Amino acid sequence: MRRARPGLIAIAAVLAASACTAEVGPNGSTPAPGGGAGDASQARRDLAALRIAAEGDGAGYDREDFGVRWRDIDHNGCDQRNDVLARDLREVTRRGRCVVVSGTLHDPYTGRRIAFSKSDAAEVQIDHLYPLALAWRMGASRWPESRREEFANDHDNLLAVWGVPNGQKGDSGPGEWRPRKEYQCTYAIKYVAVAAEYRLPVTRADRDALESFLDRC
Repeated sequence: MRRARPGLIAIAAVLAASACTAEVGPNGSTPAPGGGAGDASQARRDLAALRIAAEGDGAGYDREDFGVRWRDIDHNGCDQRNDVLARDLREVTRRGRCVVVSGTLHDPYTGRRIAFSKSDAAEVQIDHLYPLALAWRMGASRWPESRREEFANDHDNLLAVWGVPNGQKGDSGPGEWRPRKEYQCTYAIKYVAVAAEYRLPVTRADRDALESFLDRC
């Protein structure tokens, strides 16, 4: 995933328009897949314990170093992409036991309702909350290949999202990119949990942004 470039006027316009098309749930909230707010107190403790570090220069990064295919690391017979689609989409239809061919996504990043079809798979993408390239710059370059593949296929670091905000996010951390306000608490809890699990540091800007997101919990 490449770093997003500034000046994406068309994307910004679409995201702004999404505020008018987002589905509104109970109490004026917009639905978001992938679980509830979780334990914000635990996230604050974990965030306080994360090491603060500057980003490396990313030299030598290649997405293939994290594995080039979706794996079945939980050994349920289905690859992680289809597992995540089945988890995060609604009204899911499958081909066979595993392959998700259609469904509806309530995009967590924008609140927009997105129709998924396998024939237009790029409309819904699987995002790494803690991006692969950022993880490389923050120390994953020193991991064994098996650890990087585990990280890239970990359900807790994967989220089905609309392709537009995913392209805008690129390999940015929370200090450079943020989802809609209603999802920032959940996003921070998930991000911190992944960083803590893999002992990845965060930049000072990312730490400050995550603290502000957790204040919304």
